[in-house]
Amino acid sequence: MKNSTIRYQVRLADPAGHRFAITLTIPRPEPGGQILRLPAWIPGSYLIRDFARQIESLLVFDADGPVGCHKTDSHTWQCAPAQGRLTVEYTVYAWDLSVRGAHFDESHAFFNGSSLFLAVVGQEDQPCLLDLCPPGHTDRWRVFTSLPEAEGEPGAAARHGFGCYRAPDHDALLDHPVEMGTPQCVSFEAHGTQHELVFTGVVPGLDLARIAQDVQKICQAQIEFFEPETRQAPFLDSASRYVFLVMVTADGYGGLEHRASTALITSRADLPTTGQPEPEDYKRFLGLVSHEYFHTWHVKRIKPAAFAPYCLDRPNFTRLLWVFEGFTSYYDDLMLLRAGVIDEPAYFGLLARTMDGVLRGAGRHKQSVAESSFDAWTRYYKQDENSPNALVSYYTKGALVALGLDLEIRQRTADRHSLDDVMRLLWKRHGRGFYDHPPQGVPETAMQGLILEATGVDVSDFIARHVDGREDVPLKDALARTGITLEASPADQRPDLDVRTHNDAGGVRLATVYEHGPAHLAGLSAGDLLIAIDGLRVTSDTALKQLLASHRPGDRVVVHVFRRDELRRYRVQLASARALKHRLRRVDGPPA
Repeated sequence: MKNSTIRYQVRLADPAGHRFAITLTIPRPEPGGQILRLPAWIPGSYLIRDFARQIESLLVFDADGPVGCHKTDSHTWQCAPAQGRLTVEYTVYAWDLSVRGAHFDESHAFFNGSSLFLAVVGQEDQPCLLDLCPPGHTDRWRVFTSLPEAEGEPGAAARHGFGCYRAPDHDALLDHPVEMGTPQCVSFEAHGTQHELVFTGVVPGLDLARIAQDVQKICQAQIEFFEPETRQAPFLDSASRYVFLVMVTADGYGGLEHRASTALITSRADLPTTGQPEPEDYKRFLGLVSHEYFHTWHVKRIKPAAFAPYCLDRPNFTRLLWVFEGFTSYYDDLMLLRAGVIDEPAYFGLLARTMDGVLRGAGRHKQSVAESSFDAWTRYYKQDENSPNALVSYYTKGALVALGLDLEIRQRTADRHSLDDVMRLLWKRHGRGFYDHPPQGVPETAMQGLILEATGVDVSDFIARHVDGREDVPLKDALARTGITLEASPADQRPDLDVRTHNDAGGVRLATVYEHGPAHLAGLSAGDLLIAIDGLRVTSDTALKQLLASHRPGDRVVVHVFRRDELRRYRVQLASARALKHRLRRVDGPPA
């Protein structure tokens, strides 16, 4: 390799203290003093996270000994001029059990490169070697990553082994997370390309064969969707395989996409076990898998121009997350149907749940999905108790926008075109070969023109109303034209406070008070601890529902709450539940 290859060594130094020890070797540092910088955020999670706060110590050396180094901002270091090769030694505290950061103890180690790997500013385009050292407390661990092994290099890793891996540049180094430990694993091929499912965490009797069978169908369906002729996986430009790194916990849920892998966290209860009935929420796990795999094309290669390339030291603002997350949220469940892992009634149920969530919040009348996209950094990723009253999700309303566009295109072209044509044009124009040439992202104002080019349909009025504007997507009539009936009824027939709650040690705490509902009009607030209704103690959310069931809409009740340490009394006039439950069914079929 070139003499300018930048090397990173990761030692599993302290499992009890959750510390990685990193050695960074820079063959040709900037003569006037090298600048080092750790990312402030990780692509796919739009919030400044200041990963550098977990660097506990940092020392710099050249051939003559220690080199001065000081911070110039929260995630940047300035080194003094050095003689020849520069060595940087630092430790990283890793105790973030999420898809975004790094986590390390005696049972496993996981990291995203954005938490560990300082950029050598000015040399981000140089090739990198990553040397993963085996742990000292066990000889049973293996390595799971989509990062290619450094074949031909001294100490090159074997498949799943410790040793050297290679990346063409710093961006690629960051984009291949690593799991080390003794997980449960299964492999399969999708159109000739290897995929690995890696499950970390305790799951007795995990039905790996069932999961692999279903995920294989999803992967094949998506490869066929984007590449119907070649059926070639997109990640072959950067890896020889795709890896699903799944952390299993009691109640986790989430995912983060990478160019040839994804990091997932899921609930143990959502996974099937051998010989047992399929869990009720197994399709939720499959939907998560489908969502993150779809991102392999749509976000990791088809990107907003604002992300091509990423600037990881500051927010990268775009108004297009409704396209990149919203369209993905539409296709994730649709791909489960097309792959044959769920049937149409199950798909209708998932679509209805999305509608329920979007239409529940008043925030959709105050913020458009384009505004929600732009405000992701300051609002969507910094939600509080009032967010349902103030925000709309570019994920869920974006999915309904995608559905509305799909139906509009199909109706106006007599089913000759659909949103599928738009996705394939995006892939051909902005995604295919993304890492082989200078990146060309999707311009902020390009979507109307791309849809017109792909389908012949002018959707400027639709976008003005439902993307830049705040109108609900008119799905009922559009679905009816396809033979699908959309019905809505109250989610609960009992009178309602119109609040979101969670059980607390002292009773029931109000998590959100929905705007213009009975609790809001009476003066109750998020954070209030609900103690009693008409003198009867409220011990749980179930008890609250039972007490309300003894009343009718219009009844007035006396509610006692603690606000902070103050006991307060309110008179609340109950109302019918405003939350709606949507149902979809074919005209000649049963409701879903």
